[in-house]
Amino acid sequence: MSSAFWFPSLPVSEVVDAFTGWGYSVSPEQVARPTSDFVLGVYSACVEQLTGITLDTLQEPIEQALATTDNPDVYSQALAHNLLLYHIQRFANAAKILDFSAKDIYFPDPDRTRSIFSAFINFIKFSEQSEAFITRLRNQSTAIIKERQAVLEETAELEQRMTEFKIRRAEDEPKCEALRQENAALMEQVIAYKDHQLGFLQDVESLKQEKAALVAEKEKVTSEMAVVSENINRTRSRIVQSPERIKRNISSMGHTAAEDKRTVAANEAKTRDLQTKIAALLNIEKDVRSCVEQLQVIEKEMRALDAAQKELGDLKDTLDRKKGERAELIMRRERVHKQFSNAQEKLERAQRHAEDKRIASQQTIERLQREYEEMAVERRDNDRQVEELRAEADEIERKMAEHMKTSQTELNELLAEYWKLRHETEVYMETLANKLGMQVRST
Repeated sequence: MSSAFWFPSLPVSEVVDAFTGWGYSVSPEQVARPTSDFVLGVYSACVEQLTGITLDTLQEPIEQALATTDNPDVYSQALAHNLLLYHIQRFANAAKILDFSAKDIYFPDPDRTRSIFSAFINFIKFSEQSEAFITRLRNQSTAIIKERQAVLEETAELEQRMTEFKIRRAEDEPKCEALRQENAALMEQVIAYKDHQLGFLQDVESLKQEKAALVAEKEKVTSEMAVVSENINRTRSRIVQSPERIKRNISSMGHTAAEDKRTVAANEAKTRDLQTKIAALLNIEKDVRSCVEQLQVIEKEMRALDAAQKELGDLKDTLDRKKGERAELIMRRERVHKQFSNAQEKLERAQRHAEDKRIASQQTIERLQREYEEMAVERRDNDRQVEELRAEADEIERKMAEHMKTSQTELNELLAEYWKLRHETEVYMETLANKLGMQVRST
């Protein structure tokens, strides 16, 4: 096999016992001379034992895929076999059979098939021993998948809302532009009205001052007329009446009264003009108040538009944050790849070291075996030397057994640590792939 990983190759009896213990009846003859149907059934049982995937569970995706084809009957059997082969290959890659192919199913080789069975059994037993850890990882993976689905749904909802906001903004843009132009025209008109109002207010103020002055002058004239009338009455009572003089006085008083009447008429005309201007100013004030109310309505619409734009900005910020989280996940995946490559290098160094120690132990065993044979020959010459040499040989064998046991223990610990690290790395990579919606195959 081309795999660089080592696992024990089980004898036929242990292979049969292992599959029988899992409820799958096989015979030694089937393992020794495997057929295509037999190995397909065994591989499917191994996949079902660990993942729960069967042809029945694959039936629904097969039907969904066939629904998009023109001739589903032509592709149904081939698609089912291809899907099952894909899952068996994933299982084989996890069990470190990296060169597993369809040939191992349809043209099985006895020795290679037994090696594949050994790898599958070893991997399933390892998974059963680590069931609590695997269950915890599956629960974490399920939680992460649910969280990823929730994030995807939230992202889709945000994108939909953002699209709706963009559409609404595009629809409201002509209206907003017309409102802006109308607002600018109203502002110019209000400014012009304010200028006119200031001019009118100044005119009203000047007219009020003029009216006050005229009223004061009228009161003054009235008081003067009252004083003159009183003086005239007193004078009449003291002077002798003269018809000519009286006529002149009456004529002058008539002229004075006519002048006063004209002055009063002029003042009343000015008062009417002032009242007309005041009424016009009241109308202008009403127009200005209506303009102010329209400006308030426009300002309210502008505030609503600003709130919508702010919400759109928040949605953009949320989308940018999600993109940042995705970039961070990609960086974490790259770091995991790097850690995995480093772990592979460490494992290769450990395997080389273990291989060197195994070769050295083998050489030591061969050398001790030669020495033991030499001591067996010399035993015929001297019984005492034989007993000493036997004791020494027993000691050497004990050391050899301890050395072999220590080497085997260290090698098993290194392999167990690597399997654990490799499995956690693949589970994490698969979790990241599921979260990012990507498919990652073991290399």
